[in-house]
Amino acid sequence: MTEATTTIENKTGIHARPASVFVQTATKFKSKVQIKAKGKTVDAKSILMIMSMGLVKGTEITICADGPDEAEAVNALKELVDSKFGEE
Repeated sequence: MTEATTTIENKTGIHARPASVFVQTATKFKSKVQIKAKGKTVDAKSILMIMSMGLVKGTEITICADGPDEAEAVNALKELVDSKFGEE
């Protein structure tokens, strides 16, 4: 299992568009990918699960992956969050 922790920095947090981009990126990988935040763990390949977390600016999240391409998945998704989903 590989994991990385980062903080959501884009002003609007993870709303529909960044959640969609996150899920599209996560589904490119074979590994099981999850997000941990606020004491909950959800499937990072489910837009509904991500949206249900209410991830706002300043929320610390941990991206976890387990599988054949786990390191690549975690790195790609962390970079996506750190880039503020290209919104700013």
